[in-house]
Amino acid sequence: MSILQKIFSPKIQVFALVGGSGTGKSFRAKLIAEKNNIDAIIDDGLLIKDDKILAGKSAKHEKTYMGAVRIALFDEKEHRDSVAKVLQKSHMKKLLIIGTSEKMVSKICTRLQLPQPSKIINIEDIASQDEITKAIRSRQIEGKHVIPVPAIEVKKTYSQIFQQSIREKIQKSKFNIFAKKDSTMAEKSIVTPEFSKKGRLEISEAALSQMVIHCVSESDPEVRIKKLTIKTDSRGYRLVLTVDVPFGKQLTGVIHNMQNYIIEKIETFTGILIEEVSIIIDKITTDNIQQEKDNPREKKLKSKK
Repeated sequence: MSILQKIFSPKIQVFALVGGSGTGKSFRAKLIAEKNNIDAIIDDGLLIKDDKILAGKSAKHEKTYMGAVRIALFDEKEHRDSVAKVLQKSHMKKLLIIGTSEKMVSKICTRLQLPQPSKIINIEDIASQDEITKAIRSRQIEGKHVIPVPAIEVKKTYSQIFQQSIREKIQKSKFNIFAKKDSTMAEKSIVTPEFSKKGRLEISEAALSQMVIHCVSESDPEVRIKKLTIKTDSRGYRLVLTVDVPFGKQLTGVIHNMQNYIIEKIETFTGILIEEVSIIIDKITTDNIQQEKDNPREKKLKSKK
């Protein structure tokens, strides 16, 4: 266990707000924080507390979608170290991490050396289907993104992508019948990132297929891919591989290592999120055994060398 983990583990409780891209997570972040007495929020590469940006940099400022994904996942060492250092000094008790999937939140926790979430809230639990549909439409058609901090904070660093601010009243008594009937005003900023203006950058199935084939070959050149299926949604990519494995292999070890290798290499080099890699073994091949039976003299000669 690292020094940072020793510091964080007993003190900080991590919450997660999970939902597809553009479903309104950032818009509702303050509401969740207010309800659960959460000190700070991590959203798209930023650490936010008391309506101020404490550390990090916004993924919304990136010019490409891939660049934004890397920032949101704290892929750069300097970025994640700067946020981890502020978290360490602030002695927060509760933290909310916003992500498109549980896996994404888990990866952020690991990279920032935080405990895994003790509570996961899905966007469907706090927003109606109609509200989610409207949020997605606003993202897809107008390219609108929300940063849960006031306009004055966003304009300091990200004035070129700022569009407008919105204010909403949060009723504290809504969540606790014993609470005083008072309310707070929460201000959020609407921005239009460069990558949103230019359109979302995605990796083609052909390119991703070639990367998967290359990863399998590097992980174990004796495993042969028979079929590869790629599925995608707002949370990331799901890969299903049907393979033939040579007789004599330790199947559990081979499959586990291959899954990890594919995920690590593709996420590192592209920035896309691999949600799942499923590997189906179709056959245990015995080509090598048959070849040894057919050519016993050749095997003997090889063993003498």
